[in-house]
Amino acid sequence: MGGRNVPTVSSSSSSSSSFFSHFCSSALRTKPSNSPYDVFSNRINSGEGLIRRLGVIDLILIGVGASIGAGIFVITGTVARDTGPGVTISFILAGVSCILNALCYAELATRFPPVVGGAYLYAYTAFNELTAFLVFAQLTLDYHIGIASIARSLAGYTVSFLEIFPIFKDNISNWFGNGQEFFGGVVSVNLLAPVFVAILTFILCWGVGEFCAINSIMSSLKVIIVVFVIFVGAFEVDVSNWSPFTPNGFHAVLTGATVVFFAYVGFDAVANSAEESKSPRRDLPIGIIGSLLICIALYIGVCLVITGMVPYYLLGEDAPLAEAFTSKGLNFVSLMISIGAIAGLTTTLLVGLYVQSRMYLGLGRDGLLPSIFSKVHPKYHTPITSQLWVSFVAGLLAGLFNVHSLARILSVGTLTGYSVVAAGVVTLRWEDKTASPASSSTWREGVICIMVVACSGFGAGLFYRFGSLWVSMVAAVFALLASIALHLRHVYGDVLGFPCPGVPFVPALCIFFNMFLSAQLHQEAWVRFVVLSVITVIFYACYGQYHATPSLEGSEIYFPVPG
Repeated sequence: MGGRNVPTVSSSSSSSSSFFSHFCSSALRTKPSNSPYDVFSNRINSGEGLIRRLGVIDLILIGVGASIGAGIFVITGTVARDTGPGVTISFILAGVSCILNALCYAELATRFPPVVGGAYLYAYTAFNELTAFLVFAQLTLDYHIGIASIARSLAGYTVSFLEIFPIFKDNISNWFGNGQEFFGGVVSVNLLAPVFVAILTFILCWGVGEFCAINSIMSSLKVIIVVFVIFVGAFEVDVSNWSPFTPNGFHAVLTGATVVFFAYVGFDAVANSAEESKSPRRDLPIGIIGSLLICIALYIGVCLVITGMVPYYLLGEDAPLAEAFTSKGLNFVSLMISIGAIAGLTTTLLVGLYVQSRMYLGLGRDGLLPSIFSKVHPKYHTPITSQLWVSFVAGLLAGLFNVHSLARILSVGTLTGYSVVAAGVVTLRWEDKTASPASSSTWREGVICIMVVACSGFGAGLFYRFGSLWVSMVAAVFALLASIALHLRHVYGDVLGFPCPGVPFVPALCIFFNMFLSAQLHQEAWVRFVVLSVITVIFYACYGQYHATPSLEGSEIYFPVPG
């Protein structure tokens, strides 16, 4: 018996070793980034690819549609209660940070073949397959919960708007739009939220042209309303309300910047539109940065108006901007704000559903998810399977659960994605100078420096959160030294497309601030990060490593674009 056990143990050990070896080699695979832009695909000729319909204005409006929701009418006032008129500086600081992140996105968006994927695609090429899959998992959970939360908010705002009219006043049941709780609050039924998801899904499945038209109309409407609100409010400003400008000091302003940073999140949606852009090399950077600049200008205008109309300490909590105009007897402006909020939430929901379906499409093409997600309708040129899946999850969550309570676990995925993109700009520049990958030791040395920047940013954020400002400054010094080491120890090449300026310092600053913000999140967000990462690795070990096809040959399904 003993003699027969030896081969069994040896076979088991060999099998385990083979599994681990295959896992490591698969996890460290990368996607080649040298695919030419003028490749014709057989799948395009058979009508199975996405179609290029998005111009530069469309891309800008996608970014604006994703970023400007109902929050512009609420978060500006709620943060102003703590920072005073200095909330304007908070939005400027957060906007500058987002611009730096946008510069990183713009560079990678123009140096890659114009295919779907965004941060996932960039991580796949700059780092490895497992890192890319982890980035996708963290981002997509943010999207799933965020989309469901937006759908419920849209339902609530719609009900509130309808109740302005006497025929609907007190005649709409909670289960229709506000949520009717059952089983002690475990289930919260909301009928209107999944209905909105279904309507927008129909538009998205119909075609990118129809999506673009609806988004352009709704985004333009909300921008017009915001500009109108700023214009009318400017005549009600009392400049004495701006003094003192920072009543609670700069510390409150900086804290406010960490809060309002997430009001700008959405410009990355433009990067996921690469495959449907008419001229991606030219238009993507304009769409990413242009949409962000518009959002910054609108937020600053609203901040100046709301803090100039009413003393900051008298601002309301639930609807501060609407209450400010009501206090001046401008009730019609409050009605316009309600319409603007509905339009804003509609575009945010629409773009969120659009972007996430393209993320699933990219994973399906690469084999990390079942191939059914890679299907594109031959007539409508939309990823209908991915779109229906995304909408099913959003509708289910929005219709049965109060996902607003999950807000605490959001944003960690977005910040992770931003940081990986910034790091990717640095690492990919190392390869450009010699047209071959940097040596293993040099590459590891650079990654260690990037990790020092990230850890310093997270440490600075933690110490800042608990009041140790001087220790935060020491951590910032460590990050600066690591950035200098990156600059001195590596040679950085040029890029053919849009170049991010100041490499490696600008990407390093992005990583530092993103991780600084991460430290401000609730601990539930980090529990979610760890748990989801473990689940993702298990799924990858059981499925992804055996089905992934990192070569770009299978994903070059786009119409040719002039260089």
